[in-house]
Amino acid sequence: MYKKALSLLVAGSFLFMASFLCVKSMDRIRLDSEPVMMLKLELAELEEKAKAMEERAATDAKQDPGNPEKGLGIVDVAVSGQRVVDYGVIEHTLVYDLPDEELDALLRIVEAEAGNEDEDGKLLVANVVLNRMNADIFPDTVTGVVLQKEKGVSQFSPVANGSYYRVKVSEETVSAVGRALMGEDISQGALYFVARKYADSSKLKWFDEKLTYLFVHGGHEFFK
Repeated sequence: MYKKALSLLVAGSFLFMASFLCVKSMDRIRLDSEPVMMLKLELAELEEKAKAMEERAATDAKQDPGNPEKGLGIVDVAVSGQRVVDYGVIEHTLVYDLPDEELDALLRIVEAEAGNEDEDGKLLVANVVLNRMNADIFPDTVTGVVLQKEKGVSQFSPVANGSYYRVKVSEETVSAVGRALMGEDISQGALYFVARKYADSSKLKWFDEKLTYLFVHGGHEFFK
């Protein structure tokens, strides 16, 4: 009788643990997918606004053909101080249509590399990853670029130290990546960046001697 009761107790414990782990797994999947879903929603909203502005610009141009600024998508700055995207600068359609896995990789590396930077600093990191994806000397996918190793060494330090896998993606990162995917590029073609304050001196020598310096933004210097 005692053996039967013990067996039932053990079986019950296993069922409880299995249910608990299943719920935790579902929670983790939901949390990991939230930034990707946020990004998809933002991209859809941006495309919708861009199309509306194109239609309004076309209407304005017809109504006032003598005004050269009409039809260019120029946006006045809101008095509230809220950031207003200038659709005359960026593409009006989604330039990079990436699958969820690629979106997740881009969000994670931007957060890991530029979590303490402003939104333009985050945009620049996204630009570099996408620039590499388009360059012949690098892999042609976001995950390939992010996880690439050179002589066994990861190209991005957050991948090497594991922080890439642990980051919590912020709303600002979602916004910055959205801007990059819509075609906004402020990187001047940069393929590399380095935080000089934290970089190994031997690596800095390679940056300074082998690459072309472009500019500095926040804590990163950009090169190509």
